[in-house]
Amino acid sequence: MKKGFYRTLAWTGIKKNKKLYLPYILTCVGMVMMCYIIAFLASSPSFALVRGGQTVQSFLGMGFGVMCVFSTIFLFYTNSFLIRRRKKEFGLYNILGLGKKNLALVLFLETLIIAFFALAGGLLGGMLFSKLAELGLIKMLGGTADFTMKVSFESIYRTVLLFVVIFSLIYLNTLRQIHLTNPIELLRSENTGEKPPKANWFAAVIGVLILGAAYYLAVTIQDPITAMMLFFAAVAMVIVATYILFISGSVTLCRVLQKNKKYYYKTNHFVSVSSMLYRMKRNGAGLASICILCTMVLVMVSSTVCLFTGVEGSLRNRYPRNINLNADVSDADMLDSDLSDQVIGLAVSAAREGGAEPENVLCYRMADFGGILTEDRISLDDPVYSGTLAGIADLWQVFIVPLEDYNSLLGENEELSDGEAIIYTTKETKYEYDTLALGDSEPLKIAKRAEDFADNGVDAMQVMPSMYIFVSNFAEVTAPLEKYTYDGGQQYVSYDWFYGFDLDCSDETQIAVQNRLSESLSAFEESLGDDSYFHLIVEGVASERAYFYGLNGGIFFLGILLGAVFIFAAVLIIYYKQISEGYEDQSRFEIMQKVGMTKKEIKKSINSQILTVFFLPLITAGVHLAFAFPIIRKLMLIFSFTDFPVLVITTCCCYLIFAVFYMLVYKITSRSYFSIVSGARQ
Repeated sequence: MKKGFYRTLAWTGIKKNKKLYLPYILTCVGMVMMCYIIAFLASSPSFALVRGGQTVQSFLGMGFGVMCVFSTIFLFYTNSFLIRRRKKEFGLYNILGLGKKNLALVLFLETLIIAFFALAGGLLGGMLFSKLAELGLIKMLGGTADFTMKVSFESIYRTVLLFVVIFSLIYLNTLRQIHLTNPIELLRSENTGEKPPKANWFAAVIGVLILGAAYYLAVTIQDPITAMMLFFAAVAMVIVATYILFISGSVTLCRVLQKNKKYYYKTNHFVSVSSMLYRMKRNGAGLASICILCTMVLVMVSSTVCLFTGVEGSLRNRYPRNINLNADVSDADMLDSDLSDQVIGLAVSAAREGGAEPENVLCYRMADFGGILTEDRISLDDPVYSGTLAGIADLWQVFIVPLEDYNSLLGENEELSDGEAIIYTTKETKYEYDTLALGDSEPLKIAKRAEDFADNGVDAMQVMPSMYIFVSNFAEVTAPLEKYTYDGGQQYVSYDWFYGFDLDCSDETQIAVQNRLSESLSAFEESLGDDSYFHLIVEGVASERAYFYGLNGGIFFLGILLGAVFIFAAVLIIYYKQISEGYEDQSRFEIMQKVGMTKKEIKKSINSQILTVFFLPLITAGVHLAFAFPIIRKLMLIFSFTDFPVLVITTCCCYLIFAVFYMLVYKITSRSYFSIVSGARQ
């Protein structure tokens, strides 16, 4: 046979099955386009000129890896719909004289055609939209960029290489399926449905137990460290449980509906329930996949939107004042020396030289260390390297602050006796005991639990919660802790003095003040010599704003891109589910039409199927999201996001918007199903 014959056969096969291949090719185009855009932004030289750009690019680099894995899995999944529908056609070719080697050549040419359109369309779309994405992202970071159109050949190479590998693997998998099946089986494959399975109560119970355990973890976790460590375990449990419950649970549901004679023996319910039960294993798996994708979209979009919209709040949590100065000193006596007054004088001078006056001053002394909390005692036995999961989960950052500074900052007039303390904890963690021991010292009696305190920004940098302990006898409480040292001899406890203030001026002026103050403090440190340790660090909101916008902007941008990809995937699965089930139900509805079933009744039966099964993924995704909310809330604390009413509102709005979109998608795709089953024989 001439080579042109195989080429014509391959092209005809795609053309005749355009309802299946067109969405698949468009999906491939979309995947290629997304991969190119992410790769382009991850290596764009324009970001080198924008403050915070390198942070964004590091996230986009991870995003490209996620896209590689997801594209491979998803395209394999969607290709399985195509092969199942085409197997009968391949069996007919085989019987008419085309050997499996000939079929392999036809499939190779089909794969080549699809790959060509996918890569050509995807790369072209990627090049067109990459500049728009770059401008939008740079705008989010507060930078400026030129409008010169650039093409990244490195990104083209990486994208082409990825999808050549993916299409090659898909082709080899298709050959494997054709090779292991004889022509008669290929001809009958379309009609080879699954036997109606029995309700598997054991699997359903296992699924409920796994899901219940995952929900319990999400609801009961109290601290961000445990939430971070167990989040992916909980996600894996939810995914496994969802698949088990949708497969076994949906079978049970259909069996229950069949036993309900008043419901089952109606025209619109009889056909839909019978057809669902016939293919329930695949139907359940498809619905579970839709549910998982919906949940991923809702979690990702709602959390990343909150992170980006709350970036100013997170920035303020990390840097409590416009200019923040931290002095690390060698011992407690230096906290009461006149060195702090000299530093304050330098700070005021630097601010006034910039035409501003320090205001809203925050100033206090502290001793700080990390420790593991066991019941009512904080251990200082090398907690950072304890190596146990329980040890990491119970790790706390502890600050001991003089009561005098507490009263001064909050305008209080609290009085404490020796052995008493006021405590304040962060990240919504609670300390429930009435006493607290530090190391092997005598326990302190908790006289009061403060509701608020002026944080120094350290808590926002760490995943562990912080505990502020306010005492009247600062030196007596901290002195016994100096005996605890690391292996190198350095003591656990460090003494610090925090000083911060706001400036009523522009970001440029604030940065100038910060630079001027840094130079003055460097000279001041050098003048002290080596007799005493007095190390100063100056940080400012204005100078760090670009980094924060880069961090949160990168997460937000990547979340939106991946969210769009997952939505695209969910839509395609819904479409293929409708199309494949439409072809499977075509003959059954044709018979029903012959015995008097009208198109109006067919439409009612389709709507019954929608109401019975299709909204389960959306409802279940909402339940998953509701139970995941506590753990998401804890994880958001790690990013210094504390505006939880905004998180609740954003999450609810995302769910409602997605629900409307979900219903529109199914309404559109159900028309394809209806046109197939009702148009079987006009």
